[in-house]
Amino acid sequence: MFFKNLRHFEQFSFRVVIDNNVCEDATVIQVDCVNRHGILLEVVQVLTDMNLVITKAHISSDAGWFMDVFNVIDQDGNKIRDKEVIEYIQRRLESNASFAPSLRGSVGVMPSEEYTSIELSGTDRPGLLSEVCAVLADLHCNVVNAEIWTHNARAAAVVHVTDDATGCAIKDPKRLLTIKELLCNVLKGDDDLKTANMTLSPPGVTNRGRRLHQIMLADRDYERAGGTGVGRIENKSSRPHVTVFDCIQKDYTVITMSSKDRPKLLFDIICTLTDMQYVVFHGVVETGRMEAYQEFYIRHVDGFPISSEAERERVAQCLEAAIERRASEGLELELCTEDRVGLLSDITRIFRENSLCVKRAEISTKGGKAKDTFYVTDVTGNPVDPKILDSLRKQIGHKILTVKHNSCTSPKASQGTTMGFLFGNLFKARSFQNFKLIRSCS
Repeated sequence: MFFKNLRHFEQFSFRVVIDNNVCEDATVIQVDCVNRHGILLEVVQVLTDMNLVITKAHISSDAGWFMDVFNVIDQDGNKIRDKEVIEYIQRRLESNASFAPSLRGSVGVMPSEEYTSIELSGTDRPGLLSEVCAVLADLHCNVVNAEIWTHNARAAAVVHVTDDATGCAIKDPKRLLTIKELLCNVLKGDDDLKTANMTLSPPGVTNRGRRLHQIMLADRDYERAGGTGVGRIENKSSRPHVTVFDCIQKDYTVITMSSKDRPKLLFDIICTLTDMQYVVFHGVVETGRMEAYQEFYIRHVDGFPISSEAERERVAQCLEAAIERRASEGLELELCTEDRVGLLSDITRIFRENSLCVKRAEISTKGGKAKDTFYVTDVTGNPVDPKILDSLRKQIGHKILTVKHNSCTSPKASQGTTMGFLFGNLFKARSFQNFKLIRSCS
């Protein structure tokens, strides 16, 4: 009878409060519910999927109860004031976090008749994306959506394709086998010591960003190559700083991270910790003008903190990789035009012919329009030459291809000033009082 009542209690004891009055410059979202593994990731994923920017967070999930507070703003830096949007956020949080199954063992795509989802991984090299797109075009596959990441000389992609004749998913087993064989041949470099891989996403529930993290984690991209990687210049000053140490008195492992702030940063970190089977019991997130600081008190799902130096080092490496994978590197270019079969193949070929490397890309189509974002450098990892950029835009069209941002010319954050502010104010807020005992052990 007790367990029956407990299940009933878990189902209905979920509370979301959204407040625009308590904070001057952000909307505050408070989530209280019965704790379970994966709930933090599910909540953060809902906020991230809605393109909300998390500027602060206070996390506490001890004693079987999940109590988290998030300060969020929209993409323009404003509070969320639209009543319909606020109600939608509340519904999404209550439905997704209360009743959705944990994503811990579930990867793939929602069953769809609209497209076939392909996952790719292999060694990165100049022109790789162009070669992959050319193969898909030759096989009469139209790319409707895709996301491509590169990190530490490795590349991964989740690509949604349709048959260019029917506009539907490709289901013929022989054709799918041909696609797999040809893509694997492209992904295999001459000196590739790691196996290139192409798979069809199995049915299930997924988040594309999470799937890319899982692919690259399985590919061990957190192990730094002997050199700086293809087209990559090592800049240690811009790398995230991650420390992992013991809190013996409270039986936690403590992780601190400082890095350049960017969208989806918290999601990427929580995603990686969850997939590595760690639970965040307490945590704080603070963002300055350009930098983010995060501190988490974790244990493994078996209830124990990290017990070996080797595992501490592995966790630090994996979190560094999680922060770096989605970091915007190079020149951000946006392509907006009418969609057509072979468009992506043509665009990436022009990039390759102009000696540009695509470090990351997001491909989307909607209503017959293509809207693609590319982050590019030259083949050595240096900024794109203005003359090459001008030639590129002339070939593609100045109105079609626009420059959105150049990370190579962005001002750098003053780490000393920002971090001094964060450490000085980290535990002043009322919501952090339950952390004071924990802080004393570090």
